[in-house]
Amino acid sequence: MKRLAVLLASVSLLAACSGGEAPPASEAAAPTGGFGGARGADMTIAAIAPTDEAVTVGYAGDDPADIARYILAMGAGGSEISPDGKNIAFSWRITGAPQLWIVGVDGGQPRQLTFGNGITFFEWSPDSQALLYGADNNGNEQESYSLVTVDGAVEQDLIAAKDGAFRVFGGFLPDGQSLLYASPERNGSDFDIYMASPEGPPSLLAQGKLGTYVRSVSPDGKSAVVTEGVGEDSDKLMLLDVPGKALSTIADPNPRASHDAGGFTWTPDSKGFYFSSNEGREFSALSYFDVATKTATLVKEAAFDIQNVSLCGAGGKWLAWTTNEDGFFKLHVEERASKKAVSTPVLPEGVYGLSCDFGSPKLAINVNGYATPGDIVVLDLATGKTNTAFAGSLAGLDPKRLVKPVSVRMKAQDGVELQGLLYLPDASSVKGGGKPPVLFDVHGGPTGQTMANFDSSAQYYVDRGIAIFAPNVRGSTGFGRTYVTLDDQKKRLDSVRDLVDMLAFLKAEGRVDADRAAVAGGSYGGYMVNAVVGAYPDAFDAGISLFGIGNWVSGLEVASPGLKASDLIEYGDIAQPEWKTFYEQNSPVNNADKIRVPMLYSHGVMDPRIDIYETEVMVKALRKNGVEAEFIRFPDEGHGWRKLSNRLFYGRKEAEFVEKHLVGAATPAAQ
Repeated sequence: MKRLAVLLASVSLLAACSGGEAPPASEAAAPTGGFGGARGADMTIAAIAPTDEAVTVGYAGDDPADIARYILAMGAGGSEISPDGKNIAFSWRITGAPQLWIVGVDGGQPRQLTFGNGITFFEWSPDSQALLYGADNNGNEQESYSLVTVDGAVEQDLIAAKDGAFRVFGGFLPDGQSLLYASPERNGSDFDIYMASPEGPPSLLAQGKLGTYVRSVSPDGKSAVVTEGVGEDSDKLMLLDVPGKALSTIADPNPRASHDAGGFTWTPDSKGFYFSSNEGREFSALSYFDVATKTATLVKEAAFDIQNVSLCGAGGKWLAWTTNEDGFFKLHVEERASKKAVSTPVLPEGVYGLSCDFGSPKLAINVNGYATPGDIVVLDLATGKTNTAFAGSLAGLDPKRLVKPVSVRMKAQDGVELQGLLYLPDASSVKGGGKPPVLFDVHGGPTGQTMANFDSSAQYYVDRGIAIFAPNVRGSTGFGRTYVTLDDQKKRLDSVRDLVDMLAFLKAEGRVDADRAAVAGGSYGGYMVNAVVGAYPDAFDAGISLFGIGNWVSGLEVASPGLKASDLIEYGDIAQPEWKTFYEQNSPVNNADKIRVPMLYSHGVMDPRIDIYETEVMVKALRKNGVEAEFIRFPDEGHGWRKLSNRLFYGRKEAEFVEKHLVGAATPAAQ
């Protein structure tokens, strides 16, 4: 516990530091998408708000089922195995908010380590004796950092929360006493790299530009992989000499490319690291970078993106990765020295996250699929044996009723091939027989991707006889480097048109009743809803927009520092008259007079990415025009709903809205 004690003694070192958004360490993701605003909610606008009434849930098997049963089906979120391979940490919402839990690799009773407002990320300390976690205030993303021991007996604040302070955790150094993080404290706009240690105040290691973040620290602590965002989907790859405080660029391709699709994993000797990149190709391939020669070598490539790159076991004996095949993942493992493929277990279909380390041959696989709300399967690479260390709960749902989505491809009117996942109800679920109505569920990002993970709302609606189509319009990741650029700047409206082309395809194909269609989406997906119902007012019968952009001008003008770099590529420079004029003409609010369909809006007051003003401006415009615009305001939520009570409240309200406008009968109240 010596390392832990020294780290706890350094608590006050970072108390006054500011920084950028801190993503979940287990996901190794940078802040992307969204905007930062500070207008505050207009309380004069009439809105629905959750009440303090007791949470009630219908009996299992009730018909019609309450959506709460589906929302309560949940399992492990992000998971990470300890460096010594003995325990697995994971996030779990079972108590109502995401908390930090721990379970042994052989399974057993999970233990809860945090009990507060909910965590935002976590990271193991190098000695496996403690976990660092982040927490914010009701989704405002202004985090504090704390450390808790594996037995939960000692917990200590490391960095106090501070108004306006965003931080990006970069990683521990091997001494277990120091850490790297990013912060824009120098000028308020550019993220620089800092090191904090018990020896004194945080020291500036290197100046960055806009979204610059530490991605991975070498085992010897002498080097760190750093990326600088270039658009939503690409980056510049850099290497930080930690002792020398020198930052050098190792990849700055033109055209732009991503080097961070699969994370970064160092070899035990710190001589190089494995990563995936789509530089010079359409799909991200597995590569190795040699620090001494400053060269990258291709290791594996496929017709799909390679992700989740991991080295496992003593000496990094095994190399593991996944391929993303139309939103369904496949696991691959090979012995590094012989390059022989290792047999992998049959896993539930869906999306996988991988975690392993050099201290053990155990590979932890986080499985999230259409019928699996979050299991953790452990594969012993030395013996080939597997065990389920943690199993998610279906909350009494019949697994036979859960629907596997199918990948559907079609051509847009300009010839671009589009893709989406289609959930089809069986005939017994469709009211009155015939074809089911369809609800489009548009992802955010804009460079997100709809995958075959567990979707509680989709499964509920399908069981109620409503088909779900989850489109991956142009601009989505997972379908090649070219595809993700097809919605950049003035091509953005092409992706909005894709929704209408997809609806036309489904109508011609004949599996759904496309004349009864609604469209829903959150964040950037919320913008897409606002945009399509105004630009194509006859396409959909209703719209559901969650915390989406209504006015691009105001949204881009208040973008946070970590998002400026991506905004310039994705949307153009709003400071230039050309782009301001473009968005004045093409923002959804300027088409509000064309919207004729009923709308359901919702937004969190604490949202730091997209200000609640963006929803309010749409609600006011539609109500002024006499169009139905229901509005749900969450005073204690940010960019999405974390609290179980709010998720239940919203889910039921949305279900009532969908049933009313697609089926014609409101969903009964909770049983």
